[in-house]
Amino acid sequence: MIGVRSTKDAPLHWRRTPVPASALAGAVLLAGAGLVLGRPDVIAVGLPLALAGAWALFRPPHAGSVQLALTLDAEPDTGAVEGRIEVGGDAEWIQLVVDQGGERTGAVETGPGEAATARTRILHSGPGEALAVTARALQHDASWASIPLPRVAAIWNAAPGTRRAAELPLSPRLIGLHGGHEGRRGGSGGDFRDIHPFGPGDELRRVDWRATARMARRPGDLLVRRTNALSDSAVVVALDAVDDLGAVVATWGSGATARSGPTSMDLGREAALSIAASAIDAGDRVAFHALAPGGRSVRSGSGARHLERLRGVIAGVGADGDGTRYRRTPPVPPGSIVFILSTFFDGAAADLALRWSASGQAVVAVDVLPPPRTERLTAVQTLAMRTLLLERAGVLQDLRGAGVEVVAWSAEDAATDLRIAARRMQRERGRRAGR
Repeated sequence: MIGVRSTKDAPLHWRRTPVPASALAGAVLLAGAGLVLGRPDVIAVGLPLALAGAWALFRPPHAGSVQLALTLDAEPDTGAVEGRIEVGGDAEWIQLVVDQGGERTGAVETGPGEAATARTRILHSGPGEALAVTARALQHDASWASIPLPRVAAIWNAAPGTRRAAELPLSPRLIGLHGGHEGRRGGSGGDFRDIHPFGPGDELRRVDWRATARMARRPGDLLVRRTNALSDSAVVVALDAVDDLGAVVATWGSGATARSGPTSMDLGREAALSIAASAIDAGDRVAFHALAPGGRSVRSGSGARHLERLRGVIAGVGADGDGTRYRRTPPVPPGSIVFILSTFFDGAAADLALRWSASGQAVVAVDVLPPPRTERLTAVQTLAMRTLLLERAGVLQDLRGAGVEVVAWSAEDAATDLRIAARRMQRERGRRAGR
């Protein structure tokens, strides 16, 4: 991903700090001690403090502004992001409180025109706050301080990893005259189809001279060898972006993903990009939809540029649930293969899968819930978790009963499961065609 830059220009509103009062109080104490002890030199030591305190007390700094600029760039092959904090403005120096990955990591003091750097380790894919800064300006030896400036944050869309699948389930109706799959129409590039009399549109290089010599009925008749066309599979990837549940069950609903382990959105983004990459490698056309209010979509396309576009969009998909069962229903062209990625807890995504399956689409339900870890759960929480998992198991069983293939992406052999599902769907399609 290219670098991300976030800027903020905020006006300064000054207020006094305890520094001038402390300086005047120190000067008074020194003057009193000098008078009591008869030491003019002690009184002379307190005089600069009194002058400095009085000058700072009655001479407020001019109104100005501070400019903050945050820049993020990826560190290749490290799983980390390097951040740069550039500071400018009207102040002697500036205090920065830096947050990295949602956790406060410390304070930094710098002057205008200088820069500080930070390195943030990325724990999850998708959009996340990689770096945030809260600043305060100081003037006249910290006698005046600005009120804290508005927080400036930089969001980083971390691309997920990929697990390529050697074979994916195909759409029930292949389209196009080019691609990587054996079609049912005549064309070129596929396996042998039949021997047919030469006709308009046939190429001379396809004439089968041996078959012509053996099977021609009249002198001058030619026979051509025809093959099947290689066609495309229309692939639709639909990612349910309502839940983001970590492997640690105790973190569900808390939003604390720092110690949650891999989350369902991590697996969902990885599955979405992996399926899209595998399909594009096979020459298929891929469309993407995020199943959430206002979720993003990418029209069907193919090729390396389309894959990079999908990578950027998928990396920017975050959990966007509002606690309802609502899932928008994106348009799906007839004869598509739909991969719907969800945790299947509330049943809304399963309803969409059943609706698409009933309309004649081939549907594969990809379960992206990570294997639950039950440490730190109370007895009541354990019972609630088991109830939820039993309800989810019923939803998945209903999908299987309706002919929808169910694949668990959290498994190590998810690519193998996809290949098995592809073979099973192909056999079922052949069985129906043979009736």
